[in-house]
Amino acid sequence: MWAMMQKFRMRAGSVDTHHGRMTQREAGPVAAGVRVAYDALPAPVREWVDATLGSPVVQARTQPGGFSPGVAARLRCADGTRAFVKAVSAETNADSPELHRRESEVLRALPAGLPVPRLVAAYDETPWVALLIEDVEGRQPRLPWDDAELDRVLALAGRVNAAAGLELGSIGERLAEWAGWSRLAAGDGPEDPWARRHLPRLVALEQTVTDAAAGEHLLHVDFRADNILLGAETDWLVDWPWARVGAPWVDVVLGAPCIALQGGPAPDELLRRAGITADPEAVTSVAAAFAGLMVYSSMQPPPPGIPTVREFQAVQGRIALDWLRARTRW
Repeated sequence: MWAMMQKFRMRAGSVDTHHGRMTQREAGPVAAGVRVAYDALPAPVREWVDATLGSPVVQARTQPGGFSPGVAARLRCADGTRAFVKAVSAETNADSPELHRRESEVLRALPAGLPVPRLVAAYDETPWVALLIEDVEGRQPRLPWDDAELDRVLALAGRVNAAAGLELGSIGERLAEWAGWSRLAAGDGPEDPWARRHLPRLVALEQTVTDAAAGEHLLHVDFRADNILLGAETDWLVDWPWARVGAPWVDVVLGAPCIALQGGPAPDELLRRAGITADPEAVTSVAAAFAGLMVYSSMQPPPPGIPTVREFQAVQGRIALDWLRARTRW
């Protein structure tokens, strides 16, 4: 596993110490599940789509990016109606339908006015779960990250994170439940020598995350380029199954390793760019919990239909560990 993590670390690039930015010497692992074509959906699901939209679908364009092992397509109907559909079968991946159900709940709970495509309707008939969502205009950010686009994305995070008072559960409690370092301590431990040497301290640091991340602000929790659409008038944040509430800076901290992986600034430089002035110990606690989650997850077998996710997690884990080593100075 250590050899694999080192391999993907090199693929992801290295920190340019003059500019605090990852250089893309080679393409890093991509966020990609196994997409299913819209026409491959069972007839009852497609009939539901036609009936819900009020006109038959005449065009379906599969969308790239993301880890969902199912359908993700922009639809156009005969009368010009448009929508985005995402659908997954429990026969492909037993966990993915629950994520679609959770996203449906989150989208129903979000207040109007946020830069989030609205839910049109949901379908839930075993084994399929499907969501019809407002189709919005936009494109994913260019990678490696462009400075101007990154500033737009950080502003988007600020707009979303300003929302508060939702009953979506605590991100601190969720990170504490995931408990990557504790799980590693209960097993064979991490392969990384530094993490292995400091494992008890990492477990202790992880256990402070509930209080460190506490807050009432809306968090997306999966803040990365393939979940962002930059539009001519509005920038959008999409794909909401992981949403929680917590401190308003948590999304940027959780997204920092992925942004670095994809050619953006190193994590601490990103936080400065975003104007985050949170308690440094709280930031380190959240970074530690995320690093543990990525390292632990990357060591598990890939889930059905999502063959690239472990590579993606391994590289983020490496970046997060480097960041953690610099912050703790252990």
